[in-house]
Amino acid sequence: MLLQYETRRLILKVLEPDYAEDVLQFYLNDKELFEKYEMDRCANFYTEAHQRTILHAEFGLALKLQQVRFYVFLKEVPNQIIGTVCLYDISNTYSRGELGYKFASEFHHNGYASEAVEKLLDIAFTELGLHRVCAAVMATNEHSIRLLKGLGSELEGICSDDLYVHGMWTDHMQYSLTAPTIYL
Repeated sequence: MLLQYETRRLILKVLEPDYAEDVLQFYLNDKELFEKYEMDRCANFYTEAHQRTILHAEFGLALKLQQVRFYVFLKEVPNQIIGTVCLYDISNTYSRGELGYKFASEFHHNGYASEAVEKLLDIAFTELGLHRVCAAVMATNEHSIRLLKGLGSELEGICSDDLYVHGMWTDHMQYSLTAPTIYL
């Protein structure tokens, strides 16, 4: 697996700790949107030092092929993070991984998320040899559900009390994709 890829309109790259300021700004710009669907952040999450620590850990995990987070940039604006796509809990034993993604609100409804997730799925199935990729999504996250369905994922069911979000256990819908036969 490479640490940088390109699609028709995007650059996806694993970032090193020296991008901490850019990553922090990405999170701060859409803090309310991102927090709406995610677990509570630790007290120092919105600091450059914490983002540097996270980037260092994520870089190491990517090298070990245990987790990979690509930050997404437009080719025409290669210095501004517009989103992230992540494959985490990668298991070679079970040949699967979990999918996550988030995009700045300024760049919604342009197909960038679909384009980036499609590339990540291609990497998962061809380069990492995974058979299955899953995604958990809150029932209220209609945009995410539409994205997953548009990529051909199937709803498998609801995971009750799945994640602790904002002081309460929340249900999540479980979607999955398996490797198309062309990859087997």
